[in-house]
Amino acid sequence: MSDKGRTRVFVYGTLLSGEPNSHLLERGDLVSKATTEPSFELVSLGAFPGMVAGGETAVRGEVYAVDRWTLTAMDRLEGHPRFYRREPIRMDDGTEALAYLLSGEQAAGRTKIASGDWRSHRKERWT
Repeated sequence: MSDKGRTRVFVYGTLLSGEPNSHLLERGDLVSKATTEPSFELVSLGAFPGMVAGGETAVRGEVYAVDRWTLTAMDRLEGHPRFYRREPIRMDDGTEALAYLLSGEQAAGRTKIASGDWRSHRKERWT
C-alpha cells in the first residue's frame, strides 16, 4: 500500500475529485478510478457516505497516492480513529489500499446505496 513513501488510499465520497473535500488531495496523485471487491456496504449519512466491511457491494471510487501530511489531514477530516477507522481493503483488481470504514453499529438503520456509487446516489437524490 506504499509507493515511494506515499500511501495508497481509496476514497468514495466527499474526497472524490470535484467533490467538496477533494482539495485535501491536491498534494496527492490520482492512481486510478477503482472499485472494491464486492464485500462492503455503502450507506448514506446524509451529506456524506460511509463504507462498512462485511457486505456484498462493490464500492466505486478513486485511489490516490498521498504523502504523510495529506494522510494526516484526511485522518482529521474523517475523525480517525474515533469516527471512521482507516483500514486496508482489497480492490477488485487484487491491489490493496487504505480506506475509511464505519462499524456496522454506526451504519445501522442508514439508507443503503445498492449501486455502491456515492455520486450516482447523490444525483438521484437531487433530481
